[in-house]
Amino acid sequence: MSSAHQTCRADSSVAPLLVANDLVRIYPNGVQAVDGISLTVAQGECLGLLGPNGAGKTTTLEMLEGLQTPTAGEILFKGRPLDRAYREAIGIQFQTTALQDFQTVGEALRMFASLYRRRANLDSLIRLCHLEDLLTRETRRLSGGQRQRLLLAIALVNEPELVFLDEPTTGLDPHARRNFWALIETIRRRKTTILITTHYMEEAARLCDRVAFIDRGRIIAKGRPQELIRAHFPAYLICLPQSAWPPELPLPANAVVGEGEIELPVDAVAPRLLELERTGVDLGALRVSRPSLEDLFLKLTGHRLRG
Repeated sequence: MSSAHQTCRADSSVAPLLVANDLVRIYPNGVQAVDGISLTVAQGECLGLLGPNGAGKTTTLEMLEGLQTPTAGEILFKGRPLDRAYREAIGIQFQTTALQDFQTVGEALRMFASLYRRRANLDSLIRLCHLEDLLTRETRRLSGGQRQRLLLAIALVNEPELVFLDEPTTGLDPHARRNFWALIETIRRRKTTILITTHYMEEAARLCDRVAFIDRGRIIAKGRPQELIRAHFPAYLICLPQSAWPPELPLPANAVVGEGEIELPVDAVAPRLLELERTGVDLGALRVSRPSLEDLFLKLTGHRLRG
């Protein structure tokens, strides 16, 4: 991790900016989407909500944004219930936002800015989101990455203290996604608090101070990414094709088998490799890796990631 990125990490001693206590959401059809979620968001941190489709992430996010009313529980911003001042103090980048097809980028920014009493300096915001060359282009002619940069600028147009980003890089190519990450890191250095949902575990590991895994409407684990990984995994994973394992040799009790691979968690690589070689395991296609947030996602939820 770069020193520049380390400097924007939140101080855990800072008082929470946003607090949710025992949130429950039951829809009129009887479906319980959220079942007692509690979390805090500290000022200046980036918190990631992670989980499989249908886990309750979007419902939780919409309650925190003030767009849905909890069936039970409370949400406090700076110690107070959500009110009009809260709506003025936050910015939201939705998964999908309807823009006027024949409106230019510059017109869209000015229109959204006019909706708020407090407004960011538009020239600075345009430079921040790299929109200088797009101001006269109609929004319908933007690429995916350009559109996301515009939507982020719209979310920041009122100089919010807290920004919600709901799957902000879904559908972007890898180059556009990494450019967007760099943009979010720039915003982090301005001490803006961010709450993000994402299916990309690399994105969460790079951007988030803390993550909360949600499944079946509940938080099943939360903490700093690397601390969570260390709590659930040994130091290394040895991966090799199932065909490399002699059929007469029993698999170790901690081996994980799936999708044609055998995964062996180990704390020390060299001794285990010598042991595997002695027992006749083919090491030709072997891979050694460190456990990742994606490995943790799979272990906690039992779901394979889908883009």
